[in-house]
Amino acid sequence: AQRPDTPHCAACLGTPWAFSRTVAAFDYAPPADTLILMLKTRLRLSMAPVLARLIAAAVARDAPLPDGALLAAIPASRASLRQRGMNPAAEIARSLAAELNLQVARGLLRRRREAPRQTGQGRRARRLGAQNVFYCVGDVRGRHVLVVDDVMTTGSTANDAASALLAAGAASVTMLVAARTP
Repeated sequence: AQRPDTPHCAACLGTPWAFSRTVAAFDYAPPADTLILMLKTRLRLSMAPVLARLIAAAVARDAPLPDGALLAAIPASRASLRQRGMNPAAEIARSLAAELNLQVARGLLRRRREAPRQTGQGRRARRLGAQNVFYCVGDVRGRHVLVVDDVMTTGSTANDAASALLAAGAASVTMLVAARTP
């Protein structure tokens, strides 16, 4: 799901992902990670358009997006929404829609259940915690879906969201993330 010149961790090499590719604006490492932390922990909503522009620039460098694609955001957990009062992925998606001249398919992905917080969990716990969390409520048959998230760590959340979309008939799923863990 990455460009051929991008290094992979050993665990990712044998993993068949449900999403077809990932476009990341930057690695989740200093100093760029500060942009995401400002959005997520300091609730600086002004960072969402900045992150969206960086993702759009990465898309322009990577490869064209499929025509007629739908744009959707990873839904936040109820606990995160209570804590932050907003969904970082949805805020980025709203700005990214303007950058890419697309509309956001709001509510396309929903949570079937609340997953445990992934922060601080290992790869195996993240993978198990993210299984069967999402389902699709819109008509995606034959459509290409672009799913926005702020950070991709192990790919478990992305994989579950993509699996839900493919099960609903999506032709393909591309992940658009501000950052990925190197």
